[in-house]
Amino acid sequence: MIKEHSEKSSTLSELATFYIGDALCGLDILQVQEVNKLMQMTQVPQSPECVLGILNLRGQIVTIIDLGKKLGSGKTEITGDTRNIIVNSPDGPVGLLVKKIGDVIQANMNHIEPPPANMGDVQGKYFTGVHETSSSLIGILNLDKVLCIDE
Repeated sequence: MIKEHSEKSSTLSELATFYIGDALCGLDILQVQEVNKLMQMTQVPQSPECVLGILNLRGQIVTIIDLGKKLGSGKTEITGDTRNIIVNSPDGPVGLLVKKIGDVIQANMNHIEPPPANMGDVQGKYFTGVHETSSSLIGILNLDKVLCIDE
């Protein structure tokens, strides 16, 4: 019985959820360094369109990517709910600008469905799969694909 419990718990993962436009998305919480609302950015000349700029986060330079633009769902409007999800990449910290933050949920990774070709207006290639809850579908972000800025 104990062995069965440990097998089940090893497939559970916590997802930090957030909105890109109207699409509910998630990211393994272990990939998230922090969430902040710093929006004062410096633009970077000749950067890809999805790169909004850089900001200084306690002495670290963080590149900010508009996740809506990156995923093809349009520009993220900055409001009181808009946040940067700071993640680590091989080149340093990166901020993912999202419309708003959702809840942290538990997901059984054995029940993740493959991503559809697109999810609403969000491109499916940036997702590893879809998690279904009782009330919604959550697209699980493939952070490695998203951070390939030059695509």
